[in-house]
Amino acid sequence: MNTRLEPTWSNPHRRHLLLLAGLGAVGLGWLPGMARAQGWPSKPIRLIAAQAPGSSNDATARALAEYLTMSMGGAPVVVENKPGAIGMIAAEYVARSAADGHTLLITLHSQLAQAPVLLKKVPLDTSIDLVPIAAFSTGVAPMVVRKDLPVKNLKELIALSRTRPISVGNYGIGSGWHLMISALAQQTGGKFDIINYKGTGPMVLDLMAGHIDMGAGSMAGMGGAIAQGAARPILSISGTRSDTLLPGVPTWADEGFVGPAFQYLIECNMVLAPKGTPKAIVDRVAGLAHASFFKSDRIKTVMAQLGVTEPPWTGDELGKLIKRTWPQYQAMTRELGLTME
Repeated sequence: MNTRLEPTWSNPHRRHLLLLAGLGAVGLGWLPGMARAQGWPSKPIRLIAAQAPGSSNDATARALAEYLTMSMGGAPVVVENKPGAIGMIAAEYVARSAADGHTLLITLHSQLAQAPVLLKKVPLDTSIDLVPIAAFSTGVAPMVVRKDLPVKNLKELIALSRTRPISVGNYGIGSGWHLMISALAQQTGGKFDIINYKGTGPMVLDLMAGHIDMGAGSMAGMGGAIAQGAARPILSISGTRSDTLLPGVPTWADEGFVGPAFQYLIECNMVLAPKGTPKAIVDRVAGLAHASFFKSDRIKTVMAQLGVTEPPWTGDELGKLIKRTWPQYQAMTRELGLTME
C-alpha cells in the first residue's frame, strides 16, 4: 500500500478541491449540451423544407410545425422553403446553423442519399453533418399522364414512347421516380425525356397546362390535378395498391415490373438537425414527431391524404432504414449512369 497518498486525500480542504476538479473534468463534455437542452426552445424554431409548396415535403412540414408549436408551450415553429440543388441548398443551410435545436431540416431522404454520387462537389457530408431525427413516409405515389395523352395504361405508354419521346416531369434529381423512369427506359427501349423541377408543385402546374406529358409524385402534389381531371393516374409507383385513393390503378408488380428500381426505393420526408445538436433535443423532437401521428389532427389528415398508415421511423428503426436504402439508391444511380447536368 502506498500510504503517502492518504494525507493528501484525508485533508478536508484538499479533498474538496479534488472533488470539484473531478466533477469539472467529467462535466465538461455534457454540461453545455445539457444546459442547452434544458433551456430549449429559447426562441422560434425554423423548420427548413427542401421542396417547394405543393409537395408532401411542404405539407408534412407545416403539419408537423403546427403540432410542435402546440406541444412546446406555444414556442413558434416556422416553415421556410429553400428548394433547389437536389435539396442541398436547404441541407447545407441547416448543417451550417448553430447546433442548438432551433434550426431543423425536412427533406426527401433520397436526396441526402444521392448527393455524394450525383454531385461533383458536395457542400456537406450528408451522413455526418446532419443528425437524423424522424422520417415520415410519402405514402402512395401515382404516375399520371396529361388528360389528352392518348394512353390508358402503362403498356400503351411504353408503346407510345417507342414512337416518339415522352416528356417526364421529375420532382427531384436522383429521386426514386427518377431512377424508376430511367430503369423503365433502359428495360423497354422507350424514349423518356426527363425534365427536372424544384419540387412537385411546379411540375404539376406544367402538367396541368399541357407542357409535359407525364409525371409522378405524392398524393399531396398530384391529388388536385387528378380530382380536376387534368391528369389521369395509370400506375402507383410506391406503396401497396390503394383502391381507396387510386381505385383500379395497378402497381409496378401488377404490370410485371420487378427488381430494385421498382420494389426497393422507399421514399420519405426526413427531419434532421445539425451535427452536435444535444441528444436530449434530438430525442425530444423524435418523440414529438412520433406522437404527432397519433395526436395531431392535421398530421392525421395529411398522412391519410398521402395513404400513409404507419407512424414515422425514429431511433434504431430510422438508422436501419438509412443503412438499407441509401446504398440501394447510390448503386442504381451509378448503374444507370445518372449525373447532375
